[in-house]
Order: sequence, then structure tokens, then C-alpha cells
Amino acid sequence: MTTPSPLDPITVEVIGAALSSIVEETGEALVRASYSTNIKERRDCSTALFDREGRTLCQAEHIPVHLGSFLDFIPMVLAGHDASGIQPGDVFIGNDAYRGGGTHLPDIVLAEPIFVNDTLSAWTVNLAHHSDFVDRAHAHIYQEGLRIPPIRLYRAGQLQTDVQDLILLNCQVPRERLSDLRAQMAANRVGVQRFQDLCARYGVETVLASGRELLDYAERKMRAGIAALPDGQWRFEDVFDNLDFDAPIPLAVTVTIAGDQIDLSFEAPPQVRAGINMTRTALLATVYYIVKSVVDPTVLPNAGLARPITVRAPEGSILNCSHPAAVNGRVQTCQRVADLILGALAQAAPQRVSACTNSTCTVALFSGTRQDGPLKGSYWVYLETIGGGGGARPDAQGLDGIHVHATNTSNLPVEALEVEYPLILERYELVDGSAGAGRHRGGMGLRRVYRATEDCMVRVDISRNLSRSWGLDGGGAGGHGSFATSPETPAFDRGQGLLRAGEWLEVITPGGGGYGTPEADRAALEIAAQ
Repeated sequence: MTTPSPLDPITVEVIGAALSSIVEETGEALVRASYSTNIKERRDCSTALFDREGRTLCQAEHIPVHLGSFLDFIPMVLAGHDASGIQPGDVFIGNDAYRGGGTHLPDIVLAEPIFVNDTLSAWTVNLAHHSDFVDRAHAHIYQEGLRIPPIRLYRAGQLQTDVQDLILLNCQVPRERLSDLRAQMAANRVGVQRFQDLCARYGVETVLASGRELLDYAERKMRAGIAALPDGQWRFEDVFDNLDFDAPIPLAVTVTIAGDQIDLSFEAPPQVRAGINMTRTALLATVYYIVKSVVDPTVLPNAGLARPITVRAPEGSILNCSHPAAVNGRVQTCQRVADLILGALAQAAPQRVSACTNSTCTVALFSGTRQDGPLKGSYWVYLETIGGGGGARPDAQGLDGIHVHATNTSNLPVEALEVEYPLILERYELVDGSAGAGRHRGGMGLRRVYRATEDCMVRVDISRNLSRSWGLDGGGAGGHGSFATSPETPAFDRGQGLLRAGEWLEVITPGGGGYGTPEADRAALEIAAQ
């Protein structure tokens, strides 16, 4: 247990707010400077600051699962490169799930050291999801794209063109990748300048000491929040299902609260030859997010909050996979893990927990070669992640058509979709009947119907197609997720196939579970009791 710092608490608070402001500003710089719709419109990116040892000082409120790609990145940089040889203007790039600190290959991380008075004082780090590696198999990670360990993209401010050329040569849409990498560079430059300005104003030692105090403060708040929950042990089981498997996969978690510490022990089957496996960092990011949201949402998003949390999962399982397991669709499993933890914590603190959300990150991934226009002959990739129903809360209905838990991106606006890609969105609506019934109903899922104007390959990743999102306290389950195609469209193989010009694809996302017995059912029970 940490003790309060002798630093002036007002100064610490001001510096903490400044650090939060820096990561939010770098995030906005990345979105505004980016080229691909996945970042500039859907905001599939994250930014953070780390101390010199690689501990998270602050992460912007972007996408929780991206913390998994940040957690080990700086430690891996420092493990593979002599710290005395790192200099101003160096920029490290990486994405590998096993030797790069990442969670899947499309998430490319750029990290730049921040020097103050010629001393390495902190790191500014950002991540962008590069929608590029498509039309691939997912039996193991070697099929999923280019693996990049943490290496220098810039050395003392000079671009390493051979490294950049190697990366772009392995990308399917190199024009987008180059522009988005430049946007990431621009965002990091903002982070460097703003942190240096903060040190110039308050002094580097005060800023660094405040950073350490903020880590300790987050730990104290998290411990206090855990201690306010009842001691005990709670177990919850659910299943994970998607189009890669004919039958649902069982998952379970046992949550143990003892004093100011919480332990989460997971049960999961061995890793599989499909892209749903999670690295340990992806599991940790999901756990830290959901425990924080239940225990105390106001806890600062830094490394200190993790200190009272212990996470266990069998090595070589789908929740803690080993090389060379495929991981591209790991966010689907992250979503199920988040609701799995909610199911356990609902037994300890029912008034703090919602019913089950849609439990997935429904993905529709389109790709093809342009048949017309100024970019005729060029390859294009369009990634869409589609929201679904949120779980009902003890005092309110679930939100409709939203992204939940580990994801926090936006649906691509119709106007941007139809301008950028050979697709027309014919329907975009909430799905009647998809919400779980209850005193407070769950959120409704979404329906999106795409019509292709040119031939393209499509992959749909969806879950809750066999299972349903559970309700709490008598609430009903949410509706299934599903997809369908034109009658004349060749059958898709486990969610993947060819959509020819003029044909359509319909995607329906799951609804959220309800909370509390529906009023009509309650009245019937009261009459029966009489």
C-alpha cells in the first residue's frame, strides 16, 4: 500500500490534468491528420504517455483494448535496445503480438522518447488500426500479416527509408499506410512538445514526481474501491460462439475479493486454429478496463490501478495464447470476457453492474480492386465495426446501437462510406424485438444492409449467433446476431465469400439483456401468488 506524497496535492492535480490533456490532444491530432476512413472517421486509434521505465502515466479515453498493445511496448523497446543509445528524434515502430507487445497485427504502434535537459524523461505513444491485411486465413499468426518487432523507424530524426519500404511492400494499400504513419508521427510530435512545455513550466523533477504520485494515487483509489465491495468468491460461466465454430466454447471466471485486492481466475479451452485467441496483454487490458468501470470509474487510467489486481488464465488457452496462435479477431473474445466478469461481479455488487451487452464487436470487412475512377486498378479495404445493444442497467434501459466494452469506435457515416467505396448502404436501422425484455429493457441491435456496386470479397465476424446476451434479476435475453446475403450470392464459408456487383449483404447485431422482471410478468406472478 502506497503512502500519500509530500508534493503539493494541487500541483499534482494540475499536472495530472495536463497529462490527460496532452494525450487527448495527440489523439485529436492523429484523427485530423489521418487519411484512412478507419482512423479519420471511425477513430480506431489510441494515444498514451509513459514514464521512462514504460509504465502508463495516462491513456486517452479512446479504445480500452489498445492498452494491451501499449502495456509491454516500451519495456520491449528497452529490452532490445541499449537505453544509452536512444536519442531525441528516435521513433520505434512495432505491432507483433509475441515480440512486439501488440495484440493483433493491424494495430501499429509508434513510440517516441521525450528528452528534457538531454535526459530521457518519458515516452509518447500512439496506435492506429491499419485496415490492410485482408483476405487471409487465420490458422496461425504467420497468415495474418506483417509482424514488426520494436525497431527504429526514425533514428535521430532521420527516416529509415529501408525499414519503411519493407513495411509498405508488405501492405495491400500502401498509399493509406504511408499517410496514416505520417499522421502518427505528427501526433507524437505534439506529445513531445506538450510534455516538454509542461516540464519547462513546472520543472522536470516536479512533473516526474507528480507522475509517480499519480500512479500511487490510482492504486490507493482502486484499493479503496475494492475494499468497499464485500469479501467473497463468485463464479460465472458463459459461452463464446462465432462463425468459426459449430458449437459454443465454454468460458468461466472466478472472482475473489479479499480486503483491498481482487483476483480473477479464468477457465478456458486450449488455443485454436482461428483468429479468436487473446494474448495475455489483451486479457489484462480487458480486465483492467472492466474492473475499473465497476469498482471506481473515476480512477485515473494509469499503471497504478493494476497493482491490486491479479489475473490468471491457463497458458496456451484462447484467453492466454502462446506463439504462433492467430489473434486477428481477439476483440471478439475480449468482449465476451468483459461480460463474463460482469456476470461474476453482479453477484457481489448488483447495483453497480449492467446486464449483458451485445458481447461482440461485429465486423464487416470488404476489399477489392477499383474498376473505375482515378484510382482504377488500385486495391481498397473497408473495415466496419458495428455497434449493438447495451445491457440494461438497474435504473435505466440499455443503450441502442452502441459499441461496448473493449471497443469504442464509431460507425462509418453513410456519406463517407458511399463516397470512398463501391458500396451503397440501403438500410441502417435499429432492430425491433432485439432488446431483452425487463423492468428496464436492453439496448436494440443494428441492421446494416450493403449493396456492392463492384465485385468485392467480404468477411463477417459476428458472435451471439448461437447464444444470447443474458439479463439480470429476471430480465430477458437479447436477440441473436446474424448475417444474410442475396439469394443469388454464392454461399459464404464461415462468414467469408464473394459479393458480386448488385448483390447485397445484411448484418444484424445482437441486442442487450434486460434488467428486472418485466412489469407484465411481475403482475402475472402477483396474481398467481394470490
